[in-house]
Amino acid sequence: MSQRRAGRSGVLTFTTDFGTRDHYVGAMKGVVAAVAADVRVLDICHEIPSFGIAEGAYAIAQAYPYYPRGTVHVVVVDPGVGSSRHPLAVSAEGHLFVAPDNGVLSQVLEGGRRFEARRIELRHGLASVSRTFHGRDLFAPAGARLAAGLAFEDIGPPMSDPLLPPPGDGRRPAGRVLHVDRFGNVVTSFRRADLATGACLAVGGRTVCERFEAYASAREGALFLIEGSSGYVEVSLNQGSAAKKLAVRTGADVRLVGGGRRVGCEG
Repeated sequence: MSQRRAGRSGVLTFTTDFGTRDHYVGAMKGVVAAVAADVRVLDICHEIPSFGIAEGAYAIAQAYPYYPRGTVHVVVVDPGVGSSRHPLAVSAEGHLFVAPDNGVLSQVLEGGRRFEARRIELRHGLASVSRTFHGRDLFAPAGARLAAGLAFEDIGPPMSDPLLPPPGDGRRPAGRVLHVDRFGNVVTSFRRADLATGACLAVGGRTVCERFEAYASAREGALFLIEGSSGYVEVSLNQGSAAKKLAVRTGADVRLVGGGRRVGCEG
């Protein structure tokens, strides 16, 4: 596989909940170097909260569009490692994704996007695949082989039903917290278009109605709504942490109130 396959960028990314204190990320990079030395490895994030599938789904969905088409993204947030969950490879939006089939690719695949999914065969992993470190033994080598030129169809048999979260019913004005960033901004599942004039968001026992276009425009210490760089509406606190003030974290309920119309949450 020294010849790069047409349409592949030669770039592989890692997104994990492994952190950087232990050897786990270094071991996966070593595997890629051994399998495909000319593949360029880039880190998206290794600080996903432990077992944080929803946080991992948000991180990869926000980052992957900014990489060249043909990039392979290895996402390892895998609390079910060693269980019956399948190792998954997905082709979508001109990119390839390698991950456990546990919903961590849900935001990449949401909204009716066209994709092809395949179950990764163990032969694409290392000679010995442990039951506790598929990131090193299966996902890293499989991703490296794809980045180096392995045909997507050769990674394994098709899968028709990769795990996705249940869709909303299209009527209830209910959403959730997708992510809390290091500044304490609470990223909700609502878009600007979901909030009609006068609509507010209720989260953490508070109803927030004020809206601003920039963080600095709000009064210091006041909660407000803003469209973040992700395209989702955030509940923020100027010069402070909205998440701490509201005592909420990823997965918390968010409700749309007022505004004269009802919408369903995304994802």
